[in-house]
Amino acid sequence: MDTNVIIGIVAVAVVVIAALVVWGIARGRAKGSDAASDAASVASPSVSSSVSSAASGAGSSSAESTGATAEEPVAQASGTSAKSAQSAQSPASSAQKAANSAPEQSPASEQTPAPAQSSQPQQPAQTQQPAPQPAKPERPESSGSRIQRLRAKLANSSNPFGRALFNILSKDNLSESDWEDVEDTLLLADVGAEASEQLVSELRKDARITGKADAAEVRAGLRERLLDMVGRDTDRRLNADKPGASRPGVIIMVGVNGTGKTTTAGKLARLFVADGKKVVMGAADTFRAAAADQLETWGARVNVPVVRSDKDGADPASVAFEAAARAKEADADVLIIDTAGRLQNKANLMDELGKIRRVTEKQLPVDEVLLVLDATTGQNGMTQAKVFAEAIGITGVVLSKLDGSAKGGIVISVQKELGVPVKLVGLGEGPDDLAPFDPEGFVDGILA
Repeated sequence: MDTNVIIGIVAVAVVVIAALVVWGIARGRAKGSDAASDAASVASPSVSSSVSSAASGAGSSSAESTGATAEEPVAQASGTSAKSAQSAQSPASSAQKAANSAPEQSPASEQTPAPAQSSQPQQPAQTQQPAPQPAKPERPESSGSRIQRLRAKLANSSNPFGRALFNILSKDNLSESDWEDVEDTLLLADVGAEASEQLVSELRKDARITGKADAAEVRAGLRERLLDMVGRDTDRRLNADKPGASRPGVIIMVGVNGTGKTTTAGKLARLFVADGKKVVMGAADTFRAAAADQLETWGARVNVPVVRSDKDGADPASVAFEAAARAKEADADVLIIDTAGRLQNKANLMDELGKIRRVTEKQLPVDEVLLVLDATTGQNGMTQAKVFAEAIGITGVVLSKLDGSAKGGIVISVQKELGVPVKLVGLGEGPDDLAPFDPEGFVDGILA
C-alpha cells in the first residue's frame, strides 16, 4: 500500500478521535440542559462532514501528487485536524452559551414571585392588631339601691289593689255592700279567702276606718293592717347572710317551668357579688337544652364559674355533687344550684329534687331552698308551693314579675299558707331587678 494512503488514513483517524473527544466534552457540559443537548447533537454531524471532506481531500491529494514528500500530507492532515477541531469547538461553544444562558434565565424566573413576597409583609399587619380583650366583669347594683328602685317601681305600677281598697274605705258610713266590695277586691288580688276574711274583720274594728275620719287616717289604718298581714317583723334574710352560717352556703332553686327560675338564679348570683361574696353556680337543670348555656351567660357577666354536664340529659344529682365539691375546693361563700322546672303533679320528677338535696348534702349542708313563683299566677302558685314544700322543704319564696302587682296579694297568702317568708322579689327584666323584699316598700307601693 502506498505510504501517502497510509498517512491519509492515519490523519483521518486522528481527526475522528479528536472530534469525538471534543464532542464528549461538550456533551458532558451540556448535560441537564435541553438546549445544550440539542446543540451537541447538531455538532456531531458537522464534525463528521468535516472529517469526511478532509479525508476525501487527503485521498485525492495523495492520488494526484504521488511525488510529494511525506511532510506535505502530514501538514495537510494537521491543517484539516485544526479546522475540524475549530468547527467542533464552535458548536461546543454554542452549546456552552446555551447552557450558560439557561441558568441566567432560571434566576429571572425564580425572581418573578418577588412581588408576591413583598405583598406578604402586609399580612402580619393584620396579625399585629391587638387581640380583643375579654370583657370586664360587670359591677352589680348594691342591695340598698335596689330597694329604693323597688319602692319607686311599685309606686309607679298600674296597681288597682291598694287604690281600690282606699277608694272604698274612704267612704263615710260603710255599708255591708261596701265591705263585700272590700273582700272581693282582696280576693281578686290573690290575698286568699282566709286572709281576706281576717283582714276585713280587723278593718271593721279599726275606728279610724269605721268612724268619720279624714283620708289620711283611713290610709294610715289600712297601711297598718296590711303591714301586719305581710309581716313587718319577719326575718327575711337569706341563711347564707346570717351570722354563723355554714360556708359555702348552699342554695337550691326550685320551681315550675316559666317562672323565671334560671334567670332568678343568675340575678341572685349578681346580688351576692354586689355584696362582695365569692359565688359558684351549678347547672343541674339537665333536661332543658339551653338552661346550662343560659346560666353560663349570667355567670360570665360577673365572673362566676358554672359547673355543668358535658351532655344533655345527664343525672342532675351528679352535677349538684360536682358543683358542691367545686365550691368547697374554691372556698366559695355561696353555691347556687339551679334545678329543672318540674311539674308539681309528676311524682318521679319531684322525687328527683329530693335526690339532688340528699346527694348535695354528702358534700355540704343545704342551707336554703328557694321556691320561685310567678306573682301573676295567683292562687295556682299556692298549689305549686305546697307540693314543693312537701317534696324538698322550702325555706323561702322568690316572687318574680311582682311589678304586675295587681296580683301582689299572693305575698300575704303564700306566707300564711306555708309559714315561710317572701325573701326576694323580681320587678323587671333588668339584670339587677331582683331585690330583698321590703314589706314597707311593698305596702306603700300598692297604696300609692
